[in-house]
Amino acid sequence: MLNRYGVDPDRPILGQVSRFDPWKDPLGVIDTFKLVKEKVPDAQLVMIGAFAHDDPEGVEWYRKTVKHAEGLRDVHILTNHDGVGDHEVNAFQRASTVAIQLSTREGFCLAVTEALWKGTPVVATRAGGIPLQVIDGVTGYLVDRRDYATAARRVVELMRRPWLARALGSNGREHVRRNFLITRLLRDYLRMHIDLVSSAATHLEIRRATVPAGSK
Repeated sequence: MLNRYGVDPDRPILGQVSRFDPWKDPLGVIDTFKLVKEKVPDAQLVMIGAFAHDDPEGVEWYRKTVKHAEGLRDVHILTNHDGVGDHEVNAFQRASTVAIQLSTREGFCLAVTEALWKGTPVVATRAGGIPLQVIDGVTGYLVDRRDYATAARRVVELMRRPWLARALGSNGREHVRRNFLITRLLRDYLRMHIDLVSSAATHLEIRRATVPAGSK
């Protein structure tokens, strides 16, 4: 599947999956890749986004991103218009050496957790809910907003140390398993019911103990 889009699976891949909008800082991702390329000449960048009906700025920011990458080798900017869907995103996330997410504003970033679940370490900004997902030095690395030099340094570190990337990726998968899967939500739901039943039973026992004998 990677070969179909001109991406070499045997060379390091830096990947970001996100919409094309200013809050995802796609231009900053390209600037970071330029710095990575100086240290890892065979690195590749894959940026995947989708055009949505409720995102009128998407096309404009896609064009800005493509223009910003002009003249830079090994940059692949792909969208759903290129036939990239769920299966392709899954393949690219699993094949990436490092996932990157340089959002300047973010809630809970699903793309970050998807990458972690697939054993891919993530370099991301300290924005919104991302620090709940990326544990610095454990499941990936956190950097300050628009600190592209540090982001690039962390990416290079992971590309040059495959054993470290594997270790952080494994930690990331376990972090997602423990915290973000539906099984965790089910566990919390059951625990709530157990606590409620236990509380009700305790209240009933106290009430029985304090009611005088023979009372109705």
